[in-house]
Amino acid sequence: MGPAPAVAAVRLAVRRTLTDFFGAGPARGSGPVLVACSGGADSLALLAATVFEARKLSVPVVGVTVDHGLQEGSADRAAAVVAQMERLGANDTVSVRVHVDPAGEGIEGAARRERYAALAKVAAEHGSSAVLLGHTRDDQAETVLLGLTRGSGGRSLAGMPRSLDGLFFRPLLELTRAETEAACRAEDISCWSDPHNTDPRFTRSRIRHRVLPVLEAELGPGVAAALARTADMVRADVEALDRIARQWYDEHRLDSGSVALDAGELAALDEAIRRRVLRLAALGAGCPSGELFRVHVLALDELVVAYRGQTRVELPGHVHATRDGHLLRWARP
Repeated sequence: MGPAPAVAAVRLAVRRTLTDFFGAGPARGSGPVLVACSGGADSLALLAATVFEARKLSVPVVGVTVDHGLQEGSADRAAAVVAQMERLGANDTVSVRVHVDPAGEGIEGAARRERYAALAKVAAEHGSSAVLLGHTRDDQAETVLLGLTRGSGGRSLAGMPRSLDGLFFRPLLELTRAETEAACRAEDISCWSDPHNTDPRFTRSRIRHRVLPVLEAELGPGVAAALARTADMVRADVEALDRIARQWYDEHRLDSGSVALDAGELAALDEAIRRRVLRLAALGAGCPSGELFRVHVLALDELVVAYRGQTRVELPGHVHATRDGHLLRWARP
């Protein structure tokens, strides 16, 4: 007899990612594969499947848990996750404690930033070029709804990409949370339920436990799947526009000791491309991406298409943009 259907589904999803990255042919992978593990069903099912599939490719697996220090007893919880990762067969395990400062972006955003930074650091220390994350289709649906409620535009509606920065990969985006839970039950893996996931103080928790169930009840089943499909379709458009903007920015950025662009050339661009280029310039000058909002990009756009003599726009990260004749410059004092 083969594995339970849910176990087989998770293994197949992981196999596709590992084969693309570490398999025969023009593989890009090097070093071990890292698996981010919180102790929840999604990440434990991902780790178990990765251990099973990585053996076939002779790729070592490193399980990594990040302790955000946001709950009483978090250090004990991290130690328990390390022990569980060892039992599941990880070749090595790492526990990282981070400090979360919610100022400016809230607890959820700050925790996410610190978590990804910690995972990237562990990957560099282990010589790994792939970190697997356990996000599912349900997480994707929640992300799309968050983007809708915040009016964040196409980039947020595109949801989470399957890969990020050439380092982070999400093999389980086609699977549901119910499937990962079923996989853990089938393999007798005990899972931890993070209290933050049911804490109504957090927007994502309210979407998960209040909003999505109402949508399913009123509109019928399949809302989460439909939202995830929407993300796939929007992402293709967003990524195409981003590529065009990036190419234009790289070709037209002026070598003047700071980030500088010609306002006349910018004005000739379509709005969707121009505003992306302006955002790239701000990021290139040092603006933190999590603090650069649409209002900042619109203010920059006014320096190009609604110029009335204004000369300066203040941006996050102590960056300012100035217009001097036909040139827009971004700099930090």
